[in-house]
Amino acid sequence: MTSCDTGQTLLSLDETLSQLLEHAAQIAQTAETTTLPLNQALGKVLAQDLRSSIQVPPLDNSAMDGYAFNSDDLTNTQQTTLQVSQRIPAGSIGTPLKKGTAAHIFTGAPIPEGADTVLMQEVCQRNGDSITITDSFSAGENIRKAGEDIKKGEVILTAGTKIRPQELGLAASVGISQIPVFAPLKVAIFSTGNELREPDETLKAGQIYNSNRYTLTGLLQTLGCTIIDLGIIEDTLDATKLALQEAAEQADLVMTSGGVSVGEEDHIRVAVEALGTLELWRVNIKPGKPLAFGSIKTTNGSTAFLGMPGNPVSVFTTFCIFARPFILQAQGSKHTAANVYQLPANFTVNKASTRNEYLRARIEKGQIELYPHQGSGVLSSTTWASGFVFIAANSTVAEGDKVQFIPFSELGL
Repeated sequence: MTSCDTGQTLLSLDETLSQLLEHAAQIAQTAETTTLPLNQALGKVLAQDLRSSIQVPPLDNSAMDGYAFNSDDLTNTQQTTLQVSQRIPAGSIGTPLKKGTAAHIFTGAPIPEGADTVLMQEVCQRNGDSITITDSFSAGENIRKAGEDIKKGEVILTAGTKIRPQELGLAASVGISQIPVFAPLKVAIFSTGNELREPDETLKAGQIYNSNRYTLTGLLQTLGCTIIDLGIIEDTLDATKLALQEAAEQADLVMTSGGVSVGEEDHIRVAVEALGTLELWRVNIKPGKPLAFGSIKTTNGSTAFLGMPGNPVSVFTTFCIFARPFILQAQGSKHTAANVYQLPANFTVNKASTRNEYLRARIEKGQIELYPHQGSGVLSSTTWASGFVFIAANSTVAEGDKVQFIPFSELGL
């Protein structure tokens, strides 16, 4: 058993995230995979590269409804009229095109042998069995070449890609019906605090409802995790150790809320050190400084542990900034970072903080507006806001300055 530094030094954001992602990558290396039909793979992470066994399009085909012909029949003569010799709908193969004729062709239909150009029917005047070209053209117009989208043997999707509707469509377009994906991460959660009660219970003096349980559950569901919910654990060291051990034996990751600070009733840190290793604790972030990470020994090795702070906004913030990329990486995803946008502030920060701050904010008329109450217990700020503003430690902001904004939509929320 080892212990992290419990002094006053706070870990930097970059150092914390780097350590978390390194551990998550190790989890991903041994993660279970499964094969799913396409209609069950949405939101999963691809476990292996996918290659196409065909080329797309399979043949040169028409990009529109119109007429296919050989450009030499018109460019080398003064002729503007061609006989229509055949009709080629999508799904049919035409016959070789006779010299001086055109084929009435439809979108997606293969180009007949001998044709090299398609003109849309709107610029062709049809007169019975012939057409007159009424517009200028260039040879090769409106033809989609065989293999111009996908070559045979080409990797169409790489391992680590999250499967969205467009990835489903791409896989289907080359005839792939089942794909290998990473199995969902099993995450065991529980809350600590004798003051906590469930929403359907009546509160007594000094008690509060357990919002963290539902915030965490919802956040984990957005990442497709399998959740093992152990509920609320009594604020004693023995109960905490028992819950941690039980959780670790069942899960790939144990997550808790509360109990990671330095109070007499905060038992999580001490329990983790007794059962395994605490790798990091106390991060230079506001809200969420007491974030902890480590591992718990099990009968088959060890299970990763993430201890979230107890304040509701701290739970939400540290999950988005640290737990989300950790879980994505552990589930095999190669894309863990959220996009950040630079937008003008309509507020000022005159007093620099010694900690990096994630403030709840939203866009109003192209500028960033802050929620007026930024306390770590003000959970309503997370529903009013549409994202985080990041203010680096020891920084001030003047109205009109560009600030970093992370929309919740970039975090899947």
